[in-house]
Amino acid sequence: MMLSFFDQFMSPTLMGIPLIALALALPWIMYPAPTTRWLNNRFIALQSWLINRFTQQLLLPLSIGGHKWAALLTSLMIFLITLNMLGLIPYTFTPTTQLSVNLGLATPLWLATVIIGMRNKPTHALGHLLPEGTPGPLIPVLIIIETISLLIRPLALGVRLTANLTAGHLLIQLISTAAFVLLPFIPTVAILMSAVMVLLTLLEIAVAMIQAYVFVLLMTLYLQENV
Repeated sequence: MMLSFFDQFMSPTLMGIPLIALALALPWIMYPAPTTRWLNNRFIALQSWLINRFTQQLLLPLSIGGHKWAALLTSLMIFLITLNMLGLIPYTFTPTTQLSVNLGLATPLWLATVIIGMRNKPTHALGHLLPEGTPGPLIPVLIIIETISLLIRPLALGVRLTANLTAGHLLIQLISTAAFVLLPFIPTVAILMSAVMVLLTLLEIAVAMIQAYVFVLLMTLYLQENV
């Protein structure tokens, strides 16, 4: 029976229990909780320093009203990076390759930013639908286009994260399969492809971190428009 390359993106089950729930809960038990002691071990100190640095960079474009989201956005960043990185380990499952999971993360957060904008400054939020100085005949068309661009934001966030991770994992599997098949016949090409796969794995590690940062950064920009 020939297996499809896309079978790796199917949600695995164990005795009828979907393992995606375990994969989603795993990041929360991997990181040690901070303590109230003055001195912690090196790992907790490094973790706290990285989180503080990222939070400072994240809050730079935000006004004071958006600083309430700091804990949520930082937690989301760590959550996505951990899921993306764990998916690069052999025989593991990456939940962020599922469009449903990414849309489940993007849609509520995007909807919250829209609701905040409508509640705090409805005139400014509705003003984005019609640029200033628009000619009269183009007003209905521009309103429709801007409304569609607003509603498509969560879909763009989910598809971007899903497509980048899926393409990288699929390319790694294609190259590794080709290297395994060519090893008995053309060892030189197989070794060369193995070296390329190592470089591609390093690239995928960078992509896993960058895509998580882009996801949170775009959510920050959407929040900045509404606070």
